[in-house]
Parts: sequence; C-alpha cells; structure tokens
Amino acid sequence: MANPTITGSTYAGEFAGKYLGAALLSADTLDQGAITILPNVKYKAAMKVGTMSNLVRSADCDFDATTSGLTLTEKVLTPAELQVNLQICKKELHADWEAAQMGFSAFDELPPLFSDYVIARVAAEVANATETSIWSGSAGEGSFDGFETLLTADGTVVDVAAANVNSTNVVAELGKIVDGIPSAVYGKEDLTLYVSSNIARAYVRALGGFVATIGANGVDNKGTQWYNGGQLSFEGINIFVAKGLADNTAVAAQKSNLFFGTGLLDDRNEVKVIDMADIDGSQNVRVVMRYTAGVQHGIGSDIVLYS
Repeated sequence: MANPTITGSTYAGEFAGKYLGAALLSADTLDQGAITILPNVKYKAAMKVGTMSNLVRSADCDFDATTSGLTLTEKVLTPAELQVNLQICKKELHADWEAAQMGFSAFDELPPLFSDYVIARVAAEVANATETSIWSGSAGEGSFDGFETLLTADGTVVDVAAANVNSTNVVAELGKIVDGIPSAVYGKEDLTLYVSSNIARAYVRALGGFVATIGANGVDNKGTQWYNGGQLSFEGINIFVAKGLADNTAVAAQKSNLFFGTGLLDDRNEVKVIDMADIDGSQNVRVVMRYTAGVQHGIGSDIVLYS
C-alpha cells in the first residue's frame, strides 16, 4: 500500500468542537460525570457562593430584615489556554494505520482516514493530560491549577493528614476522611470520595480478606476474586477512582461543588492536520490543537482534603 497522503481538503479544523470534545471529555473524571462540567466558558465563569446568617428568628408582628443577612463571595473559574504542536513522520504511524485498515487490529472501530487516525492518537494523550491536570495540575507549562493545588490553598477546606496507605490501614484512613466530612454535607446524594489509584487498590485488596475485621475470606467469602471492576463504596459513600490524584491523596466533596470549565465551542478552539509534503517535500505531518480547560471548587468548608 502506498504511503498515505493527507490532502489539504482532508482536515482543516471544520469539526474542531467534535475532536476537542472527544479529547477533553474522554478523560475519566469528565467522561463519567464525576464533577460538574461548565461548557462554553468564553473567558471566565464567576460563581457566587452565598452564606446566610440569623435566618430564623422568633415570630412577631413586624418585618425586620436587619437581623438576617446574606454574604456573597465569588469564585472565578478561568480556563487556561492550551495547545498541542506536534510534528511526526507519516512512517511512524503508517504501519499501525495500514494494519487497522486490513483488519489486523485489536480495535474494531478506527477512523478510516489517516488524518483522523492521527488526531485520535493525539486526542487520547490530551485526555490523559487533562485528567492529570484536573486533580494534581499546577499552573505552568501545559497545565492548570488542579483541585489538589486549589484546595491546599483554601484555608476553609477541612484538612486531614494522610498516611502511606496500604491494605492494612486503608479502612482506618478512609474512616478518617469520612469523620472529617461536615455534618451538613454527610448524607448528600452526590457526596463522593475521590481517591487515588493506590488507595483504591489497597481498599480492594483489604476487602479481599487482608483486614482482620473483614475476615480471611473477604467479601462474600470470595477472597481476592470478589471484585470485578464495579462501583466501590465506603460506609454508604460512593468512591470514584481519580487517576489524576497523586498517591495517598483523596478528596471528599459533592459533585455539585467541583467544577470543570472549557470553551468547547469557543472561537479559540482549533484542530488541524497539516501535510508538509506539498510545502517542503518532507513526509512530516503537523498536528495543531488549541483549547481551554480549568477547574474550580465552590464552598471550601464543605470539602475534605486528605493529603
């Protein structure tokens, strides 16, 4: 099969929203709706956080608003502008693409056009980078402040000191997190324990019989065979494995109190695949993506950070 040629009409950004949407929203946290997504943030989104005081008073015949008050504070979500500038030789992906077209791939559905195949490969990497930034990112090259950074800087967040979590102490450590959840938040339907991969792994192993209080044979006497990848929970609170969290880190919060903002339909979003063959005679392909992404939390005092 001849080396694939990407013509100028193959792809030049017409469906940028489609590809960027796939790249960003296929990050596990966003794809599974684990936090609140704010799409189409043109520049920044201001979220009003209100606190009421002395709302209920003893009844009388008068209307007196002087004893009650509403204090409004503002949290601002400003998505960072990010980009991908990648140059690759068509030969590097040619063999994989050819195999896919000939039916020798393990994947059933792959883009029929080489340009779409290149974008799909790059989009997968963008999704991974987005997942990491959401949780442990810090403002800098190719990233934005993630929840770990923002929550650490918020003095109103409930802090719980973390340990080196393993299968013997994971139940006790998760209990410390739950104990730190404010009473007003405990029991809320969307309350979630966001845990790092190593905490989830330790918890699964513990429930397989590695904690004396559970029993040598684990959950349902199934030992290490008890877990088949389904939903985890702890004391009635759903657990979400946030793969972007650093080891021994967790967050307890409502989904409705954690926000991701992006301008998927913003004019600044761009996806291009440029074949350099007609420009400089090379076999290089340039991939360009431009997009925005960022996170913010609402009420810090309703969140527990285990770190």
